[in-house]
Amino acid sequence: QVRLVESGGGLAQAGGSLRLSCAASGRTFIRSNAMAWFRQAHGKEREFIAAVNWDAWTGDTTYYADSVKDRFTISRDNAKDTVFLQMSSLKPEDTAVYYCALRPPAPSSSVLLRPNEYDYWGQGTQVTVSS
Repeated sequence: QVRLVESGGGLAQAGGSLRLSCAASGRTFIRSNAMAWFRQAHGKEREFIAAVNWDAWTGDTTYYADSVKDRFTISRDNAKDTVFLQMSSLKPEDTAVYYCALRPPAPSSSVLLRPNEYDYWGQGTQVTVSS
């Protein structure tokens, strides 16, 4: 069983920054899996934010939603089995519950975008951005 625990959420002002962490434990290592961040705003569907996918040939490749590109950065510390989401230039529309997710390496980038393709999820952490 794999357990994912997010932390680092909270209240930020528009233009500010937050860093989310997702620590993995259990019978897996994140280094050879795909890890992603999704978010879900109140009354909306869960939305893809960022992912890091592993491939034996190229190593890690990162992917971002257009809405967060150049503002958010996903990274991981394999030694600590932790993935991070550095969020900068925050906007009120970034307000949501943020979830991390894990799956085996994805065969294509389109797979990474779909919540139902992930095997494990964290419980979520609330991010609120005030204007």
